[in-house]
Amino acid sequence: QVQLVESGGGSVQAGTSLTLTCEKPRYRGNCVAWFRQAPGEEREGIAALSHATGATFYSDSVKGRFTISTGNDKNPLYLQMHNLKPEDTAMYYCAAGCGTGNPLEKGRYAYWGQGTQVTVS
Repeated sequence: QVQLVESGGGSVQAGTSLTLTCEKPRYRGNCVAWFRQAPGEEREGIAALSHATGATFYSDSVKGRFTISTGNDKNPLYLQMHNLKPEDTAMYYCAAGCGTGNPLEKGRYAYWGQGTQVTVS
């Protein structure tokens, strides 16, 4: 069974940095991503990575501030977040699985973690 476990969330001041980690020891596929969901909002794809091509994808809301990457052998998955803003406050989820569709669409991914909360004030 594929399990994804996020960590690294917390409460931080605006303008600071935070790095999220997603452990996925049983998934070595090529398609991984980070999503976030604020209360009352849809789950939003913010960063995706394709190991097959090396391509990365970012939403406009985080482009230039966030970076998706992985450790050796495709594990763990990281999300480096810089210059955090109050509007970045959300539950952050990692996702994995190579379905069809845009890399930032949630329907593409079969596997999900439980999330880690990020609060920026």
